[in-house]
Amino acid sequence: MIIIGGRGESETPRGTWRSDEALEGGSWRPGSTQAMSTTLRLITAILLPLQWIGIRLFDIHLPPQWEVAGAGLAIFGAAFILSWAAEVAQVDIPQALALAFLALVAVLPEYAVDIYFAWSAGKDPTYIPYATANMTGANRLLIGIGWASVVATFWLKTRHRQVVLDRTRTIELLHLALATIYSFMIPLKGTLSWIDSTVLLAIFVSYMISASKAQIVEPELDGGVGELLMRMRQTPRRLATIALFIYAGLGIFLAAEPFAEGLLATGRAFAIEEFLLVQWLAPLASESPEFIVAIVFASRGNPGASMGTLVSSKVNQWTLLIGMLPLAYNLSAGHLGPMHLDARQIEEIFLTAAQSFFAVAVLANLSFSLIEAGLMFVLFASQLFFTDPVSRHLYAIAYLVLAATWLIVSRSNRQGLAAMVKERWTEKKMAASHHK
Repeated sequence: MIIIGGRGESETPRGTWRSDEALEGGSWRPGSTQAMSTTLRLITAILLPLQWIGIRLFDIHLPPQWEVAGAGLAIFGAAFILSWAAEVAQVDIPQALALAFLALVAVLPEYAVDIYFAWSAGKDPTYIPYATANMTGANRLLIGIGWASVVATFWLKTRHRQVVLDRTRTIELLHLALATIYSFMIPLKGTLSWIDSTVLLAIFVSYMISASKAQIVEPELDGGVGELLMRMRQTPRRLATIALFIYAGLGIFLAAEPFAEGLLATGRAFAIEEFLLVQWLAPLASESPEFIVAIVFASRGNPGASMGTLVSSKVNQWTLLIGMLPLAYNLSAGHLGPMHLDARQIEEIFLTAAQSFFAVAVLANLSFSLIEAGLMFVLFASQLFFTDPVSRHLYAIAYLVLAATWLIVSRSNRQGLAAMVKERWTEKKMAASHHK
C-alpha cells in the first residue's frame, strides 16, 4: 500500500472533515479480543500458503478443481501477508526505494499468474489469450467492484453519499490518464510489443518520480496485523517483515503455475470456457485481500485511504503489469517480437481502456459519489451477461460516451482535469528552472 501525503500545511480549513482522516472512535485500540482476533487472522493467512507448500513438498497430485482451490487459497493468503508486510515496511525502507518496491509488491499476486501465461506464450502462442484475459479481468474488477465497494461501504456506515480524495491523488490520476490514452493504441495495432512496454514502463517510472517528491507519511495501519508488527522492537520487526515477504513470495511462486494450469484443466474438464475462468476467477483470488482491506478502511470512516490505495493499484496494473507482459514473452521466445492479439483480445482491451477512461473522467474532480459508484458497478456487472463481440463494443462505446458527458456537463470535472495537467506542467517548469 503506497500512502502519499501532502507537501506541508493541510489545505483543509479548520473544522472541515477530511476523507483521509478516520472518524472519531474509528481508530484501533489494543485489547484482548482484538489481539486474539489479530493473531487468528495472521495464523490463518500463514496456514493458507503452508497447505500448498506441503502439497508440493510431498508431491501430492490432486484433481484440477482441487488444485485450483489449493493454489488459489495459497495466493489469497499470501496476498494478505504481502499487504501487512508492505504496510510495516514503509517505516523502514528509504523513501525512493519504498515507492518502487511497494508498487511491485502491490501487483505481485496478479503479476505472478499473468507473467506465467506471458512466459508460456513465448513458447506456445495459444497462451497469449490467457495473458490478456487475466490482465483485463484484474483491471475491470478493480474499478467495477473495488472502487464502487468503497463508496457503498462508507455510505452504509455513515450515510455520506460522496468520498472526496486528497489533492495529492492528482499524481495517480494524471498518470492513469496518460496510460489510458496510450492504451487505446494497443487494440488499434492489434499487438502487444516492446514499444508498448517502453511507453507504459516510462509512465510508471514518471509516476514513481512524481510520487517520491511527495511526502510519505507513516502508514495508517488497519488496526490488526500491521499494528501488531509495529509494536515490536525495530530489529525483530524488520526480521519479521522480511520473513513475511519471503514466505508470501515462496507461496505465490509455488502456486502460480499450478493455479494457472489448473484453471485451464478445470475449464476443459467441466466444459467451461477457459478464457472466462482465467479472466474472472484468477484476479478474484489475488485481488480479494486488497478489496477486503479497502472495505475495512471505509467501514472505519477512512474512505480516502481506501480509494487512494485502489487508484494507486490501478496505475500499477495499467502500467507496470501490462508493460511486463511483452518483456516476459520475448525473454521466453528468445527473440524480439510482438504478441499478436485476436479479435476477442482486442475487444477486451478496448473495453478495459474505455472503462478506465470513464473512471478518470469521474474522479477528475477528486470526488466519487454513490450514484457514480452505482453506475460503475452496474455497467461492470451487467456486461458479464453479454459476452458477444457486439455487446463488448457497445459497452465500450457507452463508457466513452459517459466519459465525454461527464466532462462536458460537469464543470468541476472539466476544471479538475485541466488543473491536474496545469499543476504537473507548472511543477516541471519550476523544476527545470531550478535545475538551470
